[in-house]
Amino acid sequence: MNRKNSLMALCCAALLTLGTPALAAPMVMEMGVAEQIDEPAPQLSVDGNTVSVQGAAGMTLEAVSMTGRVVATYKIEGAAQRIELNLPKGCYILKVGKVVRKVTVR
Repeated sequence: MNRKNSLMALCCAALLTLGTPALAAPMVMEMGVAEQIDEPAPQLSVDGNTVSVQGAAGMTLEAVSMTGRVVATYKIEGAAQRIELNLPKGCYILKVGKVVRKVTVR
């Protein structure tokens, strides 16, 4: 019995020693701070069939039907631009960048 206990203690000590290496280097993690650039969001305003877009130079205005189909796209070329929507009567989703607006053309 004594020999069995000694063997068992030796096995346990070996497992504990092998499970945590004494010479293992500590894990170093470097974390940096990502720069977040807050650009002003484009502004949309609708008056009848005319959409005024500000702050979206170089972006694209998309008109999407309620079924999800893109029915028109317009390139925004200046800081402020007025666009005449040539769309049939109905509800549409206008998207510029991350700005989304629901509009009704009457």
